[in-house]
Amino acid sequence: MRLLLGSGGLRTPERQQVYFDEMALIFENCTEVVFIPYASANHADYTTRLAEFSAPSGVNLRSIDDFEDPVEAIEQAEGLYVGGGNTFLLIQKLHANELIEVVRKRVLEGMPYMGVSAGSNVACPTMQTTNDMPIVQPQSFVSFDLVPFQINAHYHDGNIWLKEGDQFEPHFGETRAQRIQEFHEQNQRPVIGLWEGAFLRWDGDSGLLIGADATVFRPGAEPETYAPGVVFNTQLFRHLC
Repeated sequence: MRLLLGSGGLRTPERQQVYFDEMALIFENCTEVVFIPYASANHADYTTRLAEFSAPSGVNLRSIDDFEDPVEAIEQAEGLYVGGGNTFLLIQKLHANELIEVVRKRVLEGMPYMGVSAGSNVACPTMQTTNDMPIVQPQSFVSFDLVPFQINAHYHDGNIWLKEGDQFEPHFGETRAQRIQEFHEQNQRPVIGLWEGAFLRWDGDSGLLIGADATVFRPGAEPETYAPGVVFNTQLFRHLC
């Protein structure tokens, strides 16, 4: 299994270079990679923008919409990239096009998978740790179930502050950590909060954290934040999965 799961937040040249390098690495033997733009309402525009942005990686992206049969597109794909956007919209379309099982099967067989933001959320057992608004009603929250944990993309630590003129005032809204705690009131699966610019290379048994920090949440335990270079393994999650 070869997964590259990212949070997004690629606003700096340094973060973009990590993205290009990691994308080139995971798809190094692929002449063409199928791109799923379902997390956006405008598939054609999203595919064009993402392909142009990703061009320095040298990876050739082709939208799944270019194929007559989306299931057949996945069955024949050399690699798969699932883009970010609204996770509820993404999971709705994945179920509607009957892609959950075929993607899981192909990735378990060795097809490389890259997901950013919403694309990382749906690599998990469910998409229930997304930050997105439920703008559509999906058939199910069940996702590809490729990793033994949940991901919260775009994670940040602490409170939100709002700028009023030259001053910063607290927002007083719930933190990401509080939202994840709510998840753990009803669910036992661990959650990895990927900070902006973070990527996780996962091979089925372990994963290398690249680019930025990640915070791990487990029910009944204090959150732990890890720096790039740490290797997560199934030992950390097994007893809770």
